[in-house]
Amino acid sequence: MRIEAFDYDLPPDRIAQYPTPEREQARLLVVPPDSDALENRGVAELAELIPEGALVVVNDTRVIPARLLGVKADTGGKVEIFLVRFVEARTLEIPGGDPREAEVWLALGKASKPLRFGSDVIAGNVIIRLLGRGEDGLLEVGVSTMAPAPIRSAIEAEGHVPLPPYIKRGDEPLDQERYQTVFARVPGALAAPTAGLHLSRALLGRLAVRGCELASVTLHVGLGTFQPVQVEDLDQHPMHSETFEISRTTASAIARARERGKPVVAIGTTVVRALESAASPDRDGHVIPTHGETRLLIQPGYQFRVVDMLVTNFHLPRSTLLALVCAFGGYERVLAAYRHAVREDYRFFSYGDAMLLTRAT
Repeated sequence: MRIEAFDYDLPPDRIAQYPTPEREQARLLVVPPDSDALENRGVAELAELIPEGALVVVNDTRVIPARLLGVKADTGGKVEIFLVRFVEARTLEIPGGDPREAEVWLALGKASKPLRFGSDVIAGNVIIRLLGRGEDGLLEVGVSTMAPAPIRSAIEAEGHVPLPPYIKRGDEPLDQERYQTVFARVPGALAAPTAGLHLSRALLGRLAVRGCELASVTLHVGLGTFQPVQVEDLDQHPMHSETFEISRTTASAIARARERGKPVVAIGTTVVRALESAASPDRDGHVIPTHGETRLLIQPGYQFRVVDMLVTNFHLPRSTLLALVCAFGGYERVLAAYRHAVREDYRFFSYGDAMLLTRAT
């Protein structure tokens, strides 16, 4: 489809700059599969809206504090290094100094003057050596520490929360908790799986009381989630790659849900992409335990094989995520829901409100 088909008007003041005071306080727009009667509800009501005994699948990726703010060791000039992807552990040979144990990352760099390869950036207790160019034109950097502390611990201590570009403020202490889901476990994401930000431990407990089973996938959200679509035909869009894993435990949980005739509910588009990427070619509705990369692009016309219901935030205009939601809930129905959400002052994007949809038939 043409990308212009996924456009809508959004006043800038609808873009949430902060989360709600409590996770469950976000609004929830329920989009019925067989009616145009949209329902304005609340996330706190999810335990009553999700069918008893359903399988709820979350993304347990953990956002890393990928923004390191430092200074050039030789001039004191300010530098921002944004860690994108871990490459390997390596011993760096330092001219005139002792070898240094380091983690090599691909990264973005920003400074007032060009960065010079072979130089160091100091960010608190973290030393960043600029090594050269790596894949996709990204910087290759070696990250080490001044003190005998684990490198990842130093990154956690010195790094900043990588808030998305449409949040027009610096990160604050509250973001360390609220831009992380309560079930975050596996470090690696550069952006939060935002639908999961709404789920509190209390809400998960209420779902359990109703017999809902909880399972997890891991999909590390990358910078590509904010990559604008530059082509007119979505078929020509070079979809970004993201690392994901479906465990045997989760595959078994999906099989049990099928046996008891209960729906699989995805908390977020990242869960949809992971589950559909691992869909079994032989058993419809089931998945195969998988660890790998996905470049799955979902748009209207896609035949969903695993996910039955979806909780998702509101997404950017002209984006692959909006195309996925339109494919899932029905193109006209979803865009009508977006227009309704704008009229009703719903809050949009990462810290915004959510929708509950059932797969269109």
